[in-house]
Amino acid sequence: MVNVKFLGHSCFEIYDEKHRLIIDPFLTDNPLAGEKAENIKVDFILLTHGHADHIGDALDIAKNNNATIIAPFELASYCEKNGAQVHPMHIGGSFAFPFGRVKLTLALHGSAIVTEGNPIYTGNPCGFLIYIQDKVIYHAGDTGLFGDMKLLGELNKIDLAMLPIGDNFVMGIDDAVEAVKMLNPGKVIPMHYNTWDIIKADPEEFCKKIEGLSTECIILSPGKEISI
Repeated sequence: MVNVKFLGHSCFEIYDEKHRLIIDPFLTDNPLAGEKAENIKVDFILLTHGHADHIGDALDIAKNNNATIIAPFELASYCEKNGAQVHPMHIGGSFAFPFGRVKLTLALHGSAIVTEGNPIYTGNPCGFLIYIQDKVIYHAGDTGLFGDMKLLGELNKIDLAMLPIGDNFVMGIDDAVEAVKMLNPGKVIPMHYNTWDIIKADPEEFCKKIEGLSTECIILSPGKEISI
């Protein structure tokens, strides 16, 4: 059994009896966070890109837990220079970790650490295919709709997909519906919505629009979890 806990925005904990992972741990500055960063206990941290609402508390969590950050090469290099243990990867590549295999997928977005000075380039953004026990979990990261989602669905029997629906910076609801059609996951959890007004969206509308498909839509409030 694999447990998936939503912590708000695009942050999820994934864990089984032996291992704990967290994806995009944006907690401290998240008004809807489902947990405090200091309470997170994980072995691995997966980062989709370098924007503040995704890298979030990753460096502190990594140092506090002696956890490894898995991220695209440029972002991993930034994290390593800032004292974290890292495993760099890039899109299309996969690697077997103690908990299972991770493969990086395309995401259509940007990636930089935006500071008061010049932005720090952190490479291409990504999504993740996570193969843990006998399950396949797809976290799309921040992305617009792209046609290769159909290929991801054809090559993988995806048990659970996490898809952004908040529009403006990422897919909106209608594009996320098209993503579900192409990916054909067993279950889908909407993410990256309602954290701020600019990404306000109704997850119930998303679920209603995929009625009739073979995918179960699950809306999780921050702090809630499911088992797959």
